[in-house]
Amino acid sequence: MEFRKATLNDLEEIMKIYAHARAFMAQTGNPHQWGDDGYPSEELIREDIRQGVSYVAEENGQIESVFMFRVGDDPTYHVIEGGDWPNNAPYGVVHRIASAGRVKGSGAQCLQWAFAQCGNLRIDTHDDNLVMQHVLEKNGFVRCGRIYLENGDPRVAFQKVRA
Repeated sequence: MEFRKATLNDLEEIMKIYAHARAFMAQTGNPHQWGDDGYPSEELIREDIRQGVSYVAEENGQIESVFMFRVGDDPTYHVIEGGDWPNNAPYGVVHRIASAGRVKGSGAQCLQWAFAQCGNLRIDTHDDNLVMQHVLEKNGFVRCGRIYLENGDPRVAFQKVRA
């Protein structure tokens, strides 16, 4: 897969991938993480693109996956309950990762790419998102505890650190 920053020209395909991901999550027992309000909104994705933190993964010239990645502090990770982060060194974060579902393992490839950029990566997911939790654990992420989003919603927090 080839990774690159997303552009506004990608927006229509990106939004289709997020719609596919919402349907997949609902079918696999996780209807509330993104499904209640059509998250992520087009406005949010436009802002990610404007900030240069939205990435796509292409296979044979077709966008297969999309995700937000940046290196830097994430305020939602300041407080963690029921555990602790392995370190407090500078880290990267991945949010809003989704796949079109055509290439098996594309989400894992996105995580591997992001980890290669920084070697210290944090991510979180919904309690009901067992598929993502499995992908994270299979790819060397360790469950660290519980964090809360700005709106108060709880999430399971993970981190992977280069050995």
